[in-house]
Amino acid sequence: MGIINYPPEKIYSPSKLKKPDYDHIILWMLSNNDICKWADFHQEPIEIPTGTLSRHLDKLKRKGFVENYARGYYRITSEGKKKFHELSSAKKKARKLNYPPKIILKSGRNYSHWILWMVYNNYYCKRSDFLEDPLSINQSSLSKNLSLLIERGFVIKEDGKYVITRAGKSEYSRMLQNYDLDRQTILEEEGKRIEEITNKTIQFFENYNIKDEDIQFRFLTNILKLDYEKVKPLLKDEEVFYKILLFLSINHPDQYPNFISSEDFSKIYKIKKITLDYYIDEISEGKIYPLRFFELTQPSGEQYYFQSDGKLERILRVITENQITKVSYLNKLFSKLTPELPTIDMKSIINDIVDKSCEFLFNKDLNASLIEFLPGFIKYLAYKFEITRELKDTYDKLEGIIWQDLAEIFDSQISEDLKSQYEEEVKEVDREIELNPMNIDLYKLKIKILIYFNKYNDVSRVLDNMLKMFPEEEIDIMMKKASILKRKRNLRAGLVIIEDLLKKYPKSKELLSYKAYWFQYLDKKDESLEIIQKLIEGEPDIGIYYDNYGEILMHFEEYEKAVKRFLKALVMGSDEWYIYQTYIKMGICYKALGNHDLAVKNLKKGKDIINKSSIDPDTKQKWLIIADLFLAEIK
Repeated sequence: MGIINYPPEKIYSPSKLKKPDYDHIILWMLSNNDICKWADFHQEPIEIPTGTLSRHLDKLKRKGFVENYARGYYRITSEGKKKFHELSSAKKKARKLNYPPKIILKSGRNYSHWILWMVYNNYYCKRSDFLEDPLSINQSSLSKNLSLLIERGFVIKEDGKYVITRAGKSEYSRMLQNYDLDRQTILEEEGKRIEEITNKTIQFFENYNIKDEDIQFRFLTNILKLDYEKVKPLLKDEEVFYKILLFLSINHPDQYPNFISSEDFSKIYKIKKITLDYYIDEISEGKIYPLRFFELTQPSGEQYYFQSDGKLERILRVITENQITKVSYLNKLFSKLTPELPTIDMKSIINDIVDKSCEFLFNKDLNASLIEFLPGFIKYLAYKFEITRELKDTYDKLEGIIWQDLAEIFDSQISEDLKSQYEEEVKEVDREIELNPMNIDLYKLKIKILIYFNKYNDVSRVLDNMLKMFPEEEIDIMMKKASILKRKRNLRAGLVIIEDLLKKYPKSKELLSYKAYWFQYLDKKDESLEIIQKLIEGEPDIGIYYDNYGEILMHFEEYEKAVKRFLKALVMGSDEWYIYQTYIKMGICYKALGNHDLAVKNLKKGKDIINKSSIDPDTKQKWLIIADLFLAEIK
């Protein structure tokens, strides 16, 4: 047979990190020799292992690239030569990979995010792509993260290549929200996903003659947020899934009085009624997806659905928050804390919310449905507040007190549907922690969810674990423990924690501020003010101490003295981050003193600063609501 030609070393031994492409090696051998026998592939320098050789030869024969010339002898086919030239051309062209931006790479070792970014922004990725610079993920972490991403259906492995799935694209979109990317980048990334989905929806609209633009828009919004991959194992036909979302999009409050029953819908759109009813219940109660659909039921039986965190629900939430704050804020916020719950006329609140909502948000004929719906919605908001907003500083307790008490006024029994939704969130957070055990924000999120269920013992265990893993965060972690004790009305035990911390960190101004507020909770005015006064004497140029002083005086209803402290805070730190709060609190004090002109002036000044600032939207909304509430009271 003569001398056998073997491929160059760069083909059979590319690098330590890259595995040899055995398909390419075998096809190179057969293309550069008339025939090859089995033993030729075992010879130096290529030395293909027996099992590997058998597996790759069988695959190449099945695809028609290689044929048996005689027993133990092989030759390439015409299709095999085409494939060989394909592979050779690809090898000559160096793959140019897109890598994550620095803001993602420098935000901690969130390897699952790096991997998702890579497989989304490249046609495919090989294992070696993650091992090399600039990612340099170690083998153990890479295996663990790839396995979990595959298990969760975000990534699949085909012929040694990792490819993103549709569910992975949705997860990628959610993942981007964790980073402070510029608006254009987010729009471009979302645009890729939207384009793919809209092509399918256009065809769906044509097939079923869906011409109403409002329905089309709601449907597209739903399809972008509800990923088919989550139900694909049970709902094999994607068009059936589209029909279910169409039902939700048609039966929206904006469409009133138009409505279609599940029975009529199933006949017109050729879908089993039992399938439609089952998935509408599962989706609307939030059992499948993180968001849910709220249901308004008319006395005559028609049901309308609107999405949580959609435009309609957000506006209803603002109206609800305004009305509740209006009746409870003044009574609870700046009065002395007592163990009794505030007296709130919920019937009156609900009627006010219905009146406001039916002015411009809902058709007036839906008022009976709203009256039935609102008690559950208010309870939902009360509990949601507990887990979606961490009370980071002393000012956040102003809103927190109201919603915490409201949750107690309403039935403290959480509905089973809502419970299952958030229990699934706990599992999701645990999976994320497994992927990124050093991401402290994940533990904080888990704590919020456990607090939602009043699982205070579980919270303590998580905090103990955090203290071992993040000892440098001791003050923050232990103050969270104190906060849990405060929720359990064990204020004195919380004070013990603060005093123990002060023994270890006697120079901590933050802890001294906490202690001052703790004395305020205990109704110990003199002790509270004494600490703040010492802080001021030690650092007389720090404006926030005067602001703190004023707030404590507000708590004890000493509004004139509080105003003087707030004015001092404005002089000492006119451009500090907290100044908008100082103006608003000073406006509240002037209102309590009956000086409405100065009250309006300061409340509006606080609003102006908020609107020009870059504070997070949630904080901005809350303080604007507070300012608007008192402005409305003055009017």
